This record gives sequence, structure tokens and C-alpha cells, in this order.
Amino acid sequence: MSYSIQYQQSIQQPEKFWKQISEDIAWYKKPQTVLSQDDSGLYRWFEDGELNTSYLALDHHVENGRADQTALIYDSPVSGTKKQYTYAELTEQVARFAGALKTLDVDKGDRVIIYMPMIPEAVIAMLACARIGAVHCVVFGGFAAKELALRIDDAQPNVIISASCGIEVDRIIPYKPLLDSAIQQANCPPEHCIIFQREQLKAELSTPRDHNWNTLYRQAEPVDPVPLKSTDPLYILYTSGTTGQPKGVVRDNGGHAVAMKYSMKTVYDCNPGDVYWAGSDVGWVVGHSYIVYAPLITGCCTLLYEGKPVRTPDAGAYWRVIEEYKVNAFFVAPTAFRAIKKEDPDGELLKKYDISSLKNLFLAGERLDPPTYHWLKELLEIPVLDHWWQTETAWAIAANPIGIEPQTTKAGSATFPIPGFKVEILDDQGKVLDANKTGNIALKLPLPPGCLTTLWQNSQHFKQAYLSTYPGYYLTGDGGYIDHEGFLFIMGRTDDVINIAGHRLSTGEMEEIIASHSAVAECAVVGINDDLKGQIPIALTILKDRIDIDEGTLQQELVNMVREQIGPFACFKQSFIVKRLPKTRSGKILRKIIRSIANGEPYSTPPTIDDPAILDEINDAFSSAPALID
Repeated sequence: MSYSIQYQQSIQQPEKFWKQISEDIAWYKKPQTVLSQDDSGLYRWFEDGELNTSYLALDHHVENGRADQTALIYDSPVSGTKKQYTYAELTEQVARFAGALKTLDVDKGDRVIIYMPMIPEAVIAMLACARIGAVHCVVFGGFAAKELALRIDDAQPNVIISASCGIEVDRIIPYKPLLDSAIQQANCPPEHCIIFQREQLKAELSTPRDHNWNTLYRQAEPVDPVPLKSTDPLYILYTSGTTGQPKGVVRDNGGHAVAMKYSMKTVYDCNPGDVYWAGSDVGWVVGHSYIVYAPLITGCCTLLYEGKPVRTPDAGAYWRVIEEYKVNAFFVAPTAFRAIKKEDPDGELLKKYDISSLKNLFLAGERLDPPTYHWLKELLEIPVLDHWWQTETAWAIAANPIGIEPQTTKAGSATFPIPGFKVEILDDQGKVLDANKTGNIALKLPLPPGCLTTLWQNSQHFKQAYLSTYPGYYLTGDGGYIDHEGFLFIMGRTDDVINIAGHRLSTGEMEEIIASHSAVAECAVVGINDDLKGQIPIALTILKDRIDIDEGTLQQELVNMVREQIGPFACFKQSFIVKRLPKTRSGKILRKIIRSIANGEPYSTPPTIDDPAILDEINDAFSSAPALID
């Protein structure tokens, strides 16, 4: 079936289309109702079906001849560790750790926070939760204690699973003090913590709350996967909102499993037995979807890499991994290759490795800029495929559907909408725009399986944030256009969430941190263009009257505050002291103008501005920029 026929069927007859796709899943009880709406009016997929995601990812393959196939490869240049697990071995470890969770009275519907580095135990913990119906919430290991505390209070977990430390290139990061601080700050602390002790640093456990992973594991008995409703939640994953308050995206079991398996063939052209590598972290949605669930549900071998594209040990690290494990498909953010290009612009290190196993390279998480696209095309001589999706959707909204029918690529475009996603460009009044007109990117409801079903304990905010702007549509928050040939171009966020190397962070949250400094009266944070990271934040700060502080000292203190409360990956390095901020007469800060000035882009002075002269002051502030903080 061609792409156009499959796409049209998915839009015009979604129930018939997804019923057929769902037949590829090993249900305990096959669904008879494909699409329905719950009491809140929200769409649900396969509501009367029963399944278990951990079973689909593990036991099903063991039962069907893949017991001895490699399921998971762990490669950690930062710790000098390499390890492989067959499907049988991974199933046994997941079943036993699920039994360990049961000894702590973790049951169906209970929440479990996983705060771990990129180690196999993180994957095992996720699958073990899925096995018993517990709802896991993975928190990126780089988050500061305050961020973790916010997620503890929202998810209210029975158990937190963590490790003694993470490793950042050659630096040991103790996790236990961060965890202890977060629990101390939280209003709803967990009853139990499970700590995996790494050789690089052993943590001191606090009895009776803390349990040693290995001790608990050895004493446990393996448990079988439990049948779950399709609509039961699989996980919560928090994403930043414009207010700085994290939003808990809820993913169901049934729709998610159907979408994950469908996407592996449609988007990535991967089949059982292929080696698939997503160069992300399990704390992000890419790690959930394409390190853990989609490859394993498909019967692929998935790769867990604890390292960087550079400095572990050099800019040839990715090529080494691809050669060593015969990787067939590789998915990573463009930032990684901008870092590689910076250190090895002519690809000299690539010449040391045989990467002929690699069929396709996929990039997402931020806009793939044309210079990086062309550099990769010339260097690798294989398809370089941009695609676009969000934490909320869990899989690609738009991509080159190479598993159905490969399409021509265009630099800067994510290609075409994937079956199930009706993408339209709307103006501010909700009118569908013509080709080549930039506007708000919206998705016609219902969203296909796999997308978020709601926000954790906050369906009202889900409707308000995503569904209320344009009735009948999901608002993506991104702007872009569709050209006359149907190619979709994503131009960036339309709100004040910025994208730093694929990590979405709230400028509002950074403003709150900066404004808490005793010398700061008011501030504005915007994301500006960066060749390596895509975007980085800068701050404009107004000092309180009669404050005497050295500008360099203030900048260092503000950088330290953001690093401590959000994390170093926020890449906040520069602030500018100004006397005033450009605002409308109603008091709204004109962040788009600030971004344009900082990026050296043309702009028009809006008629609503309070005082046009302030724009000259902003220009002067940027022209006398302070040095970046390392």
C-alpha cells in the first residue's frame, strides 16, 4: 500500500486503519472498541483490550524463538564497561526486579520515580514497573533537587529508584545527596528508596527507608506480567511548561504499544533482529520510546550508550559504536553532530571505522539546520532523515515514511505527516492557511494511538493548554508552514519554552530563579540561536536601586543559581544589565523583539510598545556583551 493511500485511510477511516494495525500486537484480550471517548470527552484507543507492555517487549520474544538473540547492548566509555543481555536474560532480570518491587508493596497503579544514569538497571526498572502495572516516572539524572522534588510532589511515588552516582565524561556526580535533598524539600516523600551502588562511588544508605538494589534483587522471586487495560497508564513523563511548573504527560499501555511497533517499521524501516541505536537518555521521551519500548516490542537489539559524541574519548566515538555493534539505524539530535563537526570538520576520524552496516541516519529533537544536513549527506552518503515529534506525541508527527514508501527529502523539512496525524497550519483565528504561509501548527483530533491521553491529575489543564485554542485541534505550540508539494517545515516554538540541544526548558522558570537574586529587580530570559545547541538562554536583568555589584560577579552568581536549581545542561552563561525591558503598554515583555535584536535579525517596532527608545538601549547592551561564563 502506497504512502498516500495509507495516509488517506488513516485520516478518513481511523478506526478501520488502527484496528488493522493493532492486529500486530499480542493482546491478552483483543479490543473490539477501537476509538471511544471517556467521561471527560477525551479520546481513548482500544479501551476494552488487555495486554502487558513488559510481556510484549520481553516474554513474547522468548516464547517465539528469540530467547538467545541480543536484546540490549550497554556501552559505557565513561566507566569502561560493556555488557550484553539476551532476551531470555533481560526477561529474567526484569521479572526478578519486579518481584523486588512487590516485596515493597508496589502494585498496579502505584507510582515509581526512576532517577538514574544511563545504565541497564534504568531499563530493567522501567520494564519491571510495566510488568506489574506500576506507573513509572523517569526523571533525568541531571535535574537538580528542586526539580526532582516538584515531580515527587506531583506523582506522589511509593518508591524512588536511584543510583549512587552518574558520570559526566570524567566527572563523578553523586546522586544520593541530590535525592536526599529532594526528599527533604518534598511535601509527599516516598516510603522507600532503592539504590543501585556503582563501583565509582558508593552511597551511604539511610535505614529503614533506603534499600540496596542487589540485596533486594537477590532476595526476590520473579513474577509474571499482569494483564492491564489498554487505557491503564504506563508512565508519566514531565515536560516543562511556560509557567515553569512541570506537566506530567500520561501515556497509556495499549495505544502506546500499537504506535511504537508501527513506528519502528514506518518511520525507521526496522525489523526484528536489526540493531537500533537512539543516542538519547532514558530520562527523555526519545529514551522511553526508542531506547526501551519500540525496539524491544519490535524484537530489535537496542543500544544503551553512556557517553558523549565527543570527549569519550574523541569525535570518533559514534563511528566506533556503529562499527563495533553493526548498527543498522541511528537516531540522535543534530546538536551531537554539530559538536562532532566542530572537532572533526573533515571527517578524518570516520575513516578509521567501517560503518557500512548503517542504512539510515535519523535526526530530531530540534530543527536540523541545512548546513549540518548537507555536511552529513556528503560525509556519510546514506539517507539523512529529519523528523519532528514531541514529548506529548511519543512518536513522529512528520517524517520520511521509508518503511512504507521513501520520499524525496528537502533540507530544513521534516518531510510529510505520518499516517494518523492530520497536520494543518492555522492563523490566530483558526483559519487553515494556504501553502507556504507560516502559522500555528495544529493536529486535527483525534490524535492517533500513542499520544498523551491527558496530564497527570489535571485533565482540565490538558484541555486548556492543548485543546482549547482551536476547538477540534491539538495545538503543538510550534510554528511552521507546508509548501506547495506538501512538505512540512518547522520554524520553532511559538511560546516561551526554548529548545536546548533537544531539551525543552521553560524561560519562565529561569526568570523566577534569576529574579530571586537579591540584586535583581526584574528580568527576562529568551532563547537565542546557537550553532551548536540550537538555542541557548540569555537574560536581561534590571538591578534594584542603590545596588552596587560588579557585573562579572553578578553574572557568575546568576549562572551558578540556574545550574544549581535546573542543571548545567540549561547552558545559561550570559546575562546583560539593562535599565528597562521592552514592554507593551499593558506590561507584556516583548520577548520576540529581544530575540530578534540578540540574533541580529530585522524587526519592526510594534505600535503597542511603551517606549521605542528602549530598543536602542537593548542594542547597546548586546554590543557590549560580557564574557561567557565557562
